[in-house]
Amino acid sequence: MRDRTGQDEFSRALRKALSELPPMFHEALSNVAVVVEEWPPDDLLEELGVPPDDTLYGFYHGVPLPERSVQDSGLLPDKISIFRGPLMEDFPARTELCRQIRITLLHEIGHYFGMDEEELSRLGYE
Repeated sequence: MRDRTGQDEFSRALRKALSELPPMFHEALSNVAVVVEEWPPDDLLEELGVPPDDTLYGFYHGVPLPERSVQDSGLLPDKISIFRGPLMEDFPARTELCRQIRITLLHEIGHYFGMDEEELSRLGYE
């Protein structure tokens, strides 16, 4: 029962974070699926070079807008994965969890818009 309560709390926090995004982000994300996954896959962590004692809160899957061409039309929608397990584990307090979900969403949306880690860090979405 506790796990279900945690899932419901996480879903509410994610919906709140999505609803509070600026309108321009809502429009831009009309063809981007935001999905909740329990934990980042090991092969993704390995591919990204994430150290064993670290983790990932979210990941953008797709072709960033500035890199798209006509040949990219007809592809499946882009996807932003939000990883519930590490977020719930690292941010047990609801206020902190909501804040980190928002930061994670904005970080992954930044990748969708073509921003790199350095640019996102300057904006505070690291």
